[in-house]
Amino acid sequence: MSSRADILGRIRARLGRNDDNAVSGQAALAAYLAARPQGPRPNIEGDLVARFRAKSELLSSTVEAVDTLQQVPQAVARYLASHALPRQAVCWPELADLPWRQAGIAAEARAVTGSDLVGITGCFCALAETGTLMLCSGPATPAATSLLPETHIAIVPAARIVAGMEDAWNLARAELGELPRAVNFISGPSRTGDIEQTIVLGAHGPYRVHIVIVSDQ
Repeated sequence: MSSRADILGRIRARLGRNDDNAVSGQAALAAYLAARPQGPRPNIEGDLVARFRAKSELLSSTVEAVDTLQQVPQAVARYLASHALPRQAVCWPELADLPWRQAGIAAEARAVTGSDLVGITGCFCALAETGTLMLCSGPATPAATSLLPETHIAIVPAARIVAGMEDAWNLARAELGELPRAVNFISGPSRTGDIEQTIVLGAHGPYRVHIVIVSDQ
């Protein structure tokens, strides 16, 4: 008997599982998982957009709000200029048709490389409770665009800001059906405190995260 079989056998014995009650036990387990019961949650009241922005800024993200998607390139240009960053970027394909050139930005919809300093993405949704971005990987939404460049700029439709993690997963189940290969939750710039408990930004990903909230989407 393998160690795995031994451990599982001990668990079955303690639970009183046998061939006679296995089917009913599996049915009860499936019903519990399907119900997706939630534990205690904080009461998220008020404006979700305002809370998301405040929480994001506490995580060292910077935030700007614009009215329309067409205004995003100018907002990105302002951010890049304020940080003396290059006006070249790689972006998700769904964002390629925005008026980047009019804003003085060379944005390319392609696979990111190690030499790209700015990555521009959308997001699946965002969490007001923690100021977190939820990104789901796919052919049109490559995860590397948000992870490899030193600066990550995320476009967040205000309508896609939900209260908390439970709401984000419910939305994913409803809209995606089968979950993607990777789901990334981004809470501000990458950081670590492994060395002498000193916080260092950009240790495992972007040094900077800038969020552009779009009101009319």
